[in-house]
Amino acid sequence: MDMRTQAKWDKAAPNFDFMAGRGAENRWRPFKQDLFSHMDGNILFLALGTGLDIDAFPPGKTITAIDISPKMLAQAKPRIAAYKGTIQAQVMDVHDLEFADASFDQVFTSCTFCSVPDPVGGLQSLRRVLKPGGGLYMFEHTGSRYYPFKIMMNLMTRLTARFGPDMDRPTVDNVKAAGYRVLEVNNLFLDVVKTIKAVKPA
Repeated sequence: MDMRTQAKWDKAAPNFDFMAGRGAENRWRPFKQDLFSHMDGNILFLALGTGLDIDAFPPGKTITAIDISPKMLAQAKPRIAAYKGTIQAQVMDVHDLEFADASFDQVFTSCTFCSVPDPVGGLQSLRRVLKPGGGLYMFEHTGSRYYPFKIMMNLMTRLTARFGPDMDRPTVDNVKAAGYRVLEVNNLFLDVVKTIKAVKPA
């Protein structure tokens, strides 16, 4: 367990919903609902946090959810209880997953790989627990290739990384480097907010 990362997110937990912003959640919910509509089979959801994404989950699913922060998951309990399906949430570090190889049909993430300390390593860990042919579905904010956004986001990361996410991650490249085959990338806001669909090669 990465105790430094756990402590960072435990500290952020009390104010996380305020930091995430209701307006931002409302703006992106339709895109998340569309991505999460693909949920099927045995599902792993990475970084449940305080459970803000649960409102966008389709009903009736059985989901294993993990987060490195016990304080985040403590705040998520009411949302977990209200979900019209089954969510089994547990504290776990993506770099040290306690699941057998090929345990899951699908993995979903939401604004997660801006914060994983070793993003390629974390993605490889997820690939291990995915079944061959299993899908990786991601809603992520990433760095930009375009001026002046690239410079701005690189500078912002010097501050934001101390208490939250990095703003300049090359997440699509990281997915490829971790051994997935990228099927689709949809840019939702410039090239910064996007959905990524990938598969673990059979």
